[in-house]
Amino acid sequence: MIRNFLVIIALVLLCNHSFAQHTDDGGRIRQLNMYQDSLKHLGYTFINNDNDINRKNANYTFIKTLVSTLQIPNSFAFPFDSVKTISITKSPDNTFRIFSWHVANDDGSYRFYGAIQLNTSGALKLYPLGDYSPLIKNPEDSLTDNNKWYGAQYYTIVPVQTAATPYYVLLGWKGNTVKSTKKVIDILSFQNGKPVFGLPVFDGNGKKRKRVVFEYARQASMLLKYIPSQHLIVFDNLAPPDKKLKDKPETYGPDLTYNGYRLKDGRWEFVDNIDMRNVPDEHDVTYIDPKSGVQSKPVTTAKKVVKN
Repeated sequence: MIRNFLVIIALVLLCNHSFAQHTDDGGRIRQLNMYQDSLKHLGYTFINNDNDINRKNANYTFIKTLVSTLQIPNSFAFPFDSVKTISITKSPDNTFRIFSWHVANDDGSYRFYGAIQLNTSGALKLYPLGDYSPLIKNPEDSLTDNNKWYGAQYYTIVPVQTAATPYYVLLGWKGNTVKSTKKVIDILSFQNGKPVFGLPVFDGNGKKRKRVVFEYARQASMLLKYIPSQHLIVFDNLAPPDKKLKDKPETYGPDLTYNGYRLKDGRWEFVDNIDMRNVPDEHDVTYIDPKSGVQSKPVTTAKKVVKN
């Protein structure tokens, strides 16, 4: 399935390589809007349709349509505002944006899809993201590329400038199973112009990590957000309802305390027991409900195909 997704994007890019660059601006916008209407309809189908085959077919058509759309000159500036079933997250330095979304499986699990579009003035430069999650046994210790992506739906990008390796922190939702949900703090860098995920920049809390993965009960809601004024990633401390369940993360939930990672000299140091009175009083403003919109007001209970 991963290979099929990557092949679809490669074929569409090849077939559309000769797209006319002289399209007039009015015609270009009309074409982008036409494609956007198709993407909106297909996205609604792969999120809401009850039939697994229909969802997957709509998703594959969505992928081909998206790539064709991005081939249109200056597509990077087009916001795709009406396509509410995917996340489109632009880097603060405006160098790239990430399209990411999920398709639910009948067993309650998810497969993630995505692409990185670079901000270029010429031909489209697009990196497809192939979800390799089931085969990544130790995600917190793994470096991966776009073909072996630890799939997630991103809602925050934080650029970090270092002399050694400039990189971007990605915060994302990663639905898991009928019992548990995951969120992830990942790292994206570009080496020789190609995307690399993971970097050993998380220190403390028992180990060094290349990315940080949280798992908790599906019916729970977890805070994970970045506080720019404090250079701080803050998150709920997750704990089991009973010490006997410490080896069952699918039972975990917030215990009303908060931890975090604070940026220091290009690395992220673990901070225990954060006083939330010193943190802006916002809950998880990046909660994503694909049935109603990319971003919405916070909620405290889970729903079908809803990200918490």
